[in-house]
Amino acid sequence: MIYYAEDDKSIRELVVYTLQSTGYEARGVENGEALFAAIREQPPELILLDIMLPGEDGISILKKLRASDDTKDIPVILLTAKGSEYDKVKGLDCGADDYITKPFGMMETVSRVRAVLRRAQRREDGEVYRCGPIELNVKTHRVYVDGAPVELTYKEFALLKYLLQNEGIALTRDMLLEKIWGYDFDGETRTADVHIRTLRAKLGDAGKYVETVRGVGYRIGGEG
Repeated sequence: MIYYAEDDKSIRELVVYTLQSTGYEARGVENGEALFAAIREQPPELILLDIMLPGEDGISILKKLRASDDTKDIPVILLTAKGSEYDKVKGLDCGADDYITKPFGMMETVSRVRAVLRRAQRREDGEVYRCGPIELNVKTHRVYVDGAPVELTYKEFALLKYLLQNEGIALTRDMLLEKIWGYDFDGETRTADVHIRTLRAKLGDAGKYVETVRGVGYRIGGEG
């Protein structure tokens, strides 16, 4: 089940219809209250969440979802008319899995849904992550590039794993610091930059898959 929280009825019905016509079970809700009621009734595989909702806005709803043990792992894609870098970073910082700016195409939305659901499935499987020639095996704690082993430090391995778990998503330096070094880490954001640089060097030519997202942070998932 996919829930789409959107107060504009025509947009909500169009997106739900498109998802249903492409093989997904989908349901639209008009606000946060209706969304949480639906979740209690049937937990979804994914949530499409508009930021500009009446009453409680999408960012506040996202924070609540991530704060609860029952909903913290549900993938969330933000859909909103807001397209500034600040809004994108804010949404990603709060735990969004992806971000689509209105106006958006229906097929693009379906493609994003498929990609996020694939990433969520890999997180559940949690054993092997791949991107291009890069392969990371969680169980054996080994990394390979084109089949050749690559020696990484513990932090470099954790950093690469986190990037691969969020393939295609721009992760801010603060997100990397919080995830890899913990809430109490008091170093500067340059620490993330230094580790990204050494990680790229050890990956060799495959280091180009670790992209710099100007004004945001880093992402893996394409050739830089």
